[in-house]
Amino acid sequence: MCVTCGCSDDGEIKITNLETVEAEHYHTHTLADGTVITHSHSYDTHIEAPQIHAKIHNTTIFLEQDILAKNNLIAAQNRGWFKGRNILALNLMSSPGAGKTTLLTRTINDLKHKLSISVIEGDQETANDAKKIKATGSKVIQINTGTGCHLDASMIDRGLQQLNPPLDSVVMIENVGNLVCPALFDLGENAKVVILSVTEGEDKPIKYPHMFRASDIMILTKIDLLPYIDFDVQKCIEYAKEINPQIEIFQVSAITGAGLENWYGWLTVSL
Repeated sequence: MCVTCGCSDDGEIKITNLETVEAEHYHTHTLADGTVITHSHSYDTHIEAPQIHAKIHNTTIFLEQDILAKNNLIAAQNRGWFKGRNILALNLMSSPGAGKTTLLTRTINDLKHKLSISVIEGDQETANDAKKIKATGSKVIQINTGTGCHLDASMIDRGLQQLNPPLDSVVMIENVGNLVCPALFDLGENAKVVILSVTEGEDKPIKYPHMFRASDIMILTKIDLLPYIDFDVQKCIEYAKEINPQIEIFQVSAITGAGLENWYGWLTVSL
């Protein structure tokens, strides 16, 4: 159980480059009462001993501050790595089905002759989205988190070792679909980008304020569907600005191409 966000980590994390697979397996400790504790040393947080101690003595140990501090240390190292190579790293976050991958593949295809874009693809299972990214010709690494609900800085560090993005390029980190936990974890990115589709409801910014407060950019996707659904664009923007007055907002359709020129302009200038 992740002591920070509550997600379960009793699975296998795999980092895949679609050619080879490197898997880090969890292992178990059996306590005196027969309880089996499954955990991994693949994380750099080293929290397993206190977890087992808490289980044995029936106590609760709150480690959120320590875990986030260690994550932030690795994130700072990632940030320095990006800066030293003049790489623009973006953390793309959304709920499942908001259109992250569709927007990402459209962006890569439209800008491939202007920008070099590499991708770290995060999902709990499968390499389906990474295969879609690979079809664009972009370099991509798949990170499967098992039952984990977010990427962390350590995963990005290990993913970058395999991805090896070129100098003066863009790295897109497509986080696990979740509007809660990814907002907590700094990955070393230059900017957090929250993607919200018009099919989700205009009140998402006030329902999930931590995500929208942490984000630098909000991309409102699937605007081609607006004639067919009940969605108040202005109210959504007002909610987002209420939570985060500094958030920059783009309205786009990855299907029709509407609004993409503004998003592409921001990418080009930011690099």
